[in-house]
Amino acid sequence: MSKAKGQKEQWDDEAYIQRLAQRIRSLRIEKGYTSHETFAYEHNIPRAQYGRYERGEDLRFSSLIKIVQAFDMTLEEFFSEGFE
Repeated sequence: MSKAKGQKEQWDDEAYIQRLAQRIRSLRIEKGYTSHETFAYEHNIPRAQYGRYERGEDLRFSSLIKIVQAFDMTLEEFFSEGFE
């Protein structure tokens, strides 16, 4: 996201999606899960699908909500780091 003087902020979609993926991965590791498959299994999320989320692929908002809930967080808490 870059902002020229006097212009509205422009979103770089791909960079933002990669930030989401990195945040998801870092939270999983923070929770003590070394394997994305174990985390997905324990939270009833399809393992292959969860792996795509951590790679920044195929992430819908409804899926993001499910992941945030699995981390026992609010959306505000989820977006509080890494999205400055």
